Amino acid sequence: MNEKMNKRLHGARRAKNHCALLLIDFINDFDFPDGDVLAPRALAAARATAKLKKRARAADVPVIYVNDNFGRWQSQFDQAVAHCMRRGCLGRAVAGTLKPLKHDYFVLKPRHSAFYLTPLPLLLEDLGVSELILTGLLADSCVLFSANDAYLRNLRVRVPPDCIAAIEDAHAEEALAYMRRALKADTRPGAEIEFGARR
Repeated sequence: MNEKMNKRLHGARRAKNHCALLLIDFINDFDFPDGDVLAPRALAAARATAKLKKRARAADVPVIYVNDNFGRWQSQFDQAVAHCMRRGCLGRAVAGTLKPLKHDYFVLKPRHSAFYLTPLPLLLEDLGVSELILTGLLADSCVLFSANDAYLRNLRVRVPPDCIAAIEDAHAEEALAYMRRALKADTRPGAEIEFGARR
């Protein structure tokens, strides 16, 4: 198989980078109890994450959207984006702030963790990733479960507090405290993350 055909079939792989940026459940319609409370908090986190994502892309750091399938087993990620971008959707501002780009990666997850029954471990291995920056929703649920699973896989974990959100600030603070203590997570703000520099 020639190189041109191989790229067409498998995608153009990036140069291996020790770090990857995960965006967890930002593509969301917030159609659930307290969704209206979470939405403005999520938008603030999305804006901070958008700045981090821009710097990640400039440093050739892989950006991976990991999103709940919301029980829609036949859905595709682009359909989820379109659903959240429709007029009147509570999640439209968040989805618009973090609209995926052509070279971003996408993983749909059936449960809380980004790793549970998803191809994420294989993708990270293929990309040569040893460190994850976790952003997204909810700090005390999907972000926390994903951080736990990353730690169990010997991946270094970073969770910038300005790039995550929870329904209550206290829930996010409790989750961050746990991740710092039990998972040895780096919880410095997104602006302090230097791409290309190992801890």
